Amino acid sequence: MREGAWLVAFLIVQRLGELAYAQFNTGRLRAMGGVEFGAAHYPLIVALHASWLLGLWLLGQDRSVVPFWLAIFILLQFGRLWVIASLGRRWTTRVIVLPGAVPVVRGPYRWLKHPNYLVVALEIAVVPLALGLPIFALIFSAANAALLAYRIRIENEALAWAAQPTCGNGRTLANAGSRR
Repeated sequence: MREGAWLVAFLIVQRLGELAYAQFNTGRLRAMGGVEFGAAHYPLIVALHASWLLGLWLLGQDRSVVPFWLAIFILLQFGRLWVIASLGRRWTTRVIVLPGAVPVVRGPYRWLKHPNYLVVALEIAVVPLALGLPIFALIFSAANAALLAYRIRIENEALAWAAQPTCGNGRTLANAGSRR
């Protein structure tokens, strides 16, 4: 296998491990009364990331890796781990909030409201650049930016709702999911 194949294989294994962790956290959060927002857009998130990985495999597996971009990717992995560790059991791939829970303000969340999305956005550009695929990086970065603009708005609404003593705008916990 060439370097590109190893890099993409690493990403696939990493993402599958993260999905397992996210599923565990999702189940636990729901059992604690967590409410999901924006469920309708989740398949688009999955489709974007699956397409990105598939495209990287098809176009990049037989390529060498540019050392500079690989170094940036490695640094981003520390950022990814920091984000996941900071959110701990509240980290998921979905937008799920616990009513009344205080937003996380430790780790990178001390300085940025959505550091996970920054890491993901950078990865979506950096990995294709590491494989010498600048047009691929541009296309997926643009698609990701459009989807993230929508998702960040949903997440901000969910966090604001969760912080309200009445679970947001007079809504009760029973009908909170209608915000999806």
